[in-house]
Amino acid sequence: MSAAAPTLLADLGGTNVRFGIAHPEEDQPLVQESIRRYHVKDYASLADAAKQYFKETGHQAQRAIIAAAGRIDNGETVKVTNNPWAINAKSLAGELDLEWVHLVNDFAAQSMAVMLMSPDKVIDDKGTTELMQVGGAAVPRIGGKDEQTFVVVGPGTGLGVGGLLIRGDKVSVLQTEGGHAGFAAHSAEDIEILKVLNLRYGRVSNERLISGGGLQNLYTAICEISGQKPDEKITPEDITKRATDGSCAMCQRAVETFAGIFGSVAGDLVLTLGAWDGVYLTGGMTPILIPWIQKHFRERFEAKGRFRDTMEQVPTQAIMNPEPGLIGGAALAIVEAGGTPLRR
Repeated sequence: MSAAAPTLLADLGGTNVRFGIAHPEEDQPLVQESIRRYHVKDYASLADAAKQYFKETGHQAQRAIIAAAGRIDNGETVKVTNNPWAINAKSLAGELDLEWVHLVNDFAAQSMAVMLMSPDKVIDDKGTTELMQVGGAAVPRIGGKDEQTFVVVGPGTGLGVGGLLIRGDKVSVLQTEGGHAGFAAHSAEDIEILKVLNLRYGRVSNERLISGGGLQNLYTAICEISGQKPDEKITPEDITKRATDGSCAMCQRAVETFAGIFGSVAGDLVLTLGAWDGVYLTGGMTPILIPWIQKHFRERFEAKGRFRDTMEQVPTQAIMNPEPGLIGGAALAIVEAGGTPLRR
């Protein structure tokens, strides 16, 4: 724990790194105009990208919190999943002349972010709110009880899974690699999809279906099951575009199936963690797929046999703010400065 100071935030995924600056003592700790995005492939290391960020923006920082899409080893190193960079906290601090660098799992940061978000905050001229209710259950309320457990889950380049635990005034996060848990087929179509992907990959994880690459996998598997020839060059963006404009029936089925399986996976996580207080859906794909998530997520989420009645009462919200990793980093900066992001 240390006194508040300007903190460099980084949200590091497989494709992009986003930087921002936090002032932990402020009511709105993340400086919105400080946010910049860089392509990972354009830089040899995180340090090189950060130096370019400081050069372009003129911002300065005394410390850093790096939210990375990978497993953090002993709090000191991370090899980012789906990304060539390997990061050592002490080495990075030395290269950037910082007091310290703290590494956290990206979904640990996103789990913290929800404490600084509001379902009433409008984020664009279309009236989109920072948090959007999915389904008819009650809205999750952080700090509504002394003991709460939430799941934070979402697809992007991979599938991230985190947990948020509130115990009185204490807040902690579960840093997991739950996206790599094995896929559990629940329907006849799931079983056929699993057969196709099992031949391709052997073991099939949830991430093989619920991610950008997972959407492509679903599309090609559904084409194969239906006896259709897939477009070999199709991208996740192509699939969602063709599903939206109705030009491809296989793409429509793929996004519908994606949203349903996403619901199954999220529901399984609730059962596993006992996260009866709610689920936050995040990741780069969630805002894009929200029309299908609104239609197909909850049925599969609630379809848990003897626990259906219980699952019907578990609220789900989609994080629509495009920067949950940086907001979560700002929340962690508050904790590091001796404060709490918990707003009762």
